[in-house]
Amino acid sequence: MSNADLSPLPSADRPDVAARLREALLGAAFTADGLLELLGAPAYAALSRGETVPALRATRGDTPLEMLVRLFLLQQPVPHARVAAVLPADACLESNWLVRTGGDEVAATVDVRPYGGPDGEDWFIVSDLGCAVGGAGGVGSHAEGVVLGVGGASTTLAGLTVRTPVAAALDLGTGSGIQALHASRHATRVTATDVNPRALHITALTLALSGAPVADLREGSLFAPVGADDRFDLIVSNPPFVISPGARLTYRDGGMGGDDLCRTLVQEAGGRLTEGGFAQFLANWQHVEGEEWTDRVRSWVPRGCDAWIVQREVQDITQYAELWLRDAGDHRRDLAAYQERYDAWLDEFEARKVRAVGFGWITLRRSDSAEPSIVIEEWPHPVEQPLGETVRAHFDRVDYLRDHDDAALLEACFTLAGEIVQEQVGLPGAEDPEHVVLRQHRGMRRATRVDTVGAGFAGVCDGTMSAGRILDAIAQLMGEDPVLLRDRTPAQIRLLVEQGFLEPAR
Repeated sequence: MSNADLSPLPSADRPDVAARLREALLGAAFTADGLLELLGAPAYAALSRGETVPALRATRGDTPLEMLVRLFLLQQPVPHARVAAVLPADACLESNWLVRTGGDEVAATVDVRPYGGPDGEDWFIVSDLGCAVGGAGGVGSHAEGVVLGVGGASTTLAGLTVRTPVAAALDLGTGSGIQALHASRHATRVTATDVNPRALHITALTLALSGAPVADLREGSLFAPVGADDRFDLIVSNPPFVISPGARLTYRDGGMGGDDLCRTLVQEAGGRLTEGGFAQFLANWQHVEGEEWTDRVRSWVPRGCDAWIVQREVQDITQYAELWLRDAGDHRRDLAAYQERYDAWLDEFEARKVRAVGFGWITLRRSDSAEPSIVIEEWPHPVEQPLGETVRAHFDRVDYLRDHDDAALLEACFTLAGEIVQEQVGLPGAEDPEHVVLRQHRGMRRATRVDTVGAGFAGVCDGTMSAGRILDAIAQLMGEDPVLLRDRTPAQIRLLVEQGFLEPAR
C-alpha cells in the first residue's frame, strides 16, 4: 500500500492555529486526566490497547469532551456546529486539522492523543488515523510511511532516558516525536531525524500542539542527516529494530539484514557523543547457533564508551514472527498470504542460523576510558519506571569503582541504599539460614545473595565507619583473621556498590 492511501496532514506552517487548537482542547479538559475521569479506568486502558468499543459506549452524551473523543480518538464524524462551539473550526478546516465529510459534518485528519508529561505537562501526540497504538490488534494502515503514536516501547525509552540538562540532544528516528518532546524539557537544542518525511511533519505537529519549542528536523537514515562534526550530549532512538525479511513498514522494519541496523546504530553512536554524553536505544539482537548473545552485543560497543546492556525478553523465532505479523494485522487478512509471509520469516531466520531474538535496552556513556566498563545482563523481572536516574547512578558508580582499588575501597565509607530489605532463606526451624538475600524495592528491584559477612557489613553501613574498620569489627566478633577478611571481602563490596545496594558516603 502506498503513502497515497494516507490522509493529507495538517499544515505544519500554522503555529497560530496549533496554539489556538491547543488552548481549546485544554479548555475542554481534553487531557490525560480528563479522559481518565470521563471514560473510567477500564475504557481508558482499552483505548490504549487500540480497542474503541468501551470508549464509544462511554461517549454517547453531548458534552464538549465526549465530542472531542469521538472526533480525534475514535475517528467519528461530528456536526460542524458542535465542533465550532468548542474549537476554532474554520481555522482547523483551513489548515487541514479537520475536513468536511459531506452534509454538515467534519472529521479529523489525524489522531490527536492526550499524553501526560513527567511533571504534569499536558501534551498531545499526533499520529496517523487509527495508528495511535499498534500491538496485537494490528495498526490501522498498511501504507509504507504510516506514522504510529505512543506505544509501550516509546514510553519505556522515555522512562529510561537520563534527564540531566544538556546543550544538544538528538532523537534519531523520531516517528511521532515523543522522544523529541521529552528532550525539549532539558535540552537547549533538539535535533530530530527520520527517513520518513511524513514522520518529521507529524513531529512538528506534535511539538506545536504540545506547546513545546520547535526542533531542528532533518530527513535521512541513521546519522547521515547530521554533520560529521556534530556532537550531542544525549542521543535517543527507538529505531525500526524489527528483524524481518524486507522493509515493508518504515516505522518498524529497518531494511538491513538481520540485526545490522541496531549494530550500526550502536557502533556509530560513540563518535557522535560529547565526553560524558549518553546514547540510549531500544534494540533487537539475534541469538545465533554456536554464538553467545552476550558476545554478539559486546562487539557492538564502540571504542571509548562504557555500556550497560539489559536483555528484557527472548522469543523463539516462531513467537517473534507471529508477534510482528499480528502487529501488521496480517492475521486478519488473507490466510494464504499470512502463511506465505510467516514462511518467509522462518526461511530468513534459518538461513542466518537464528534460533531466537532478544529485546532490550542499550545505554552508552562516552568516557574515553582506557578500560571501559561493559555490563551485559539478563533481567526479565519487573522494574520501577522511570529509570533515568537509576541509569545515571549506574555510570556514576562505574566511575567510582574504576577510581578506587581495593585498598581505597577499604578506606571508604558507605551507606545502605534506601528501601533495601534482607531475606533469610532456609528450611523451617533451621538454626541458621541457608543463604541471605538483599532485595531492592526501587529502580531495578534487584536481589543478590550475600554471605554472613556481606549481610553484616551492609547492615552497619551508615557512612560513619570505613569499610576496613567494619570488617575488623566483624572479624573480632566471628573470631576470624582480620587480614584474611580484608583480603577476601572487597570483591563482595564492589559487587554491592556496582548493583546499587551500597552507596559511597558523601
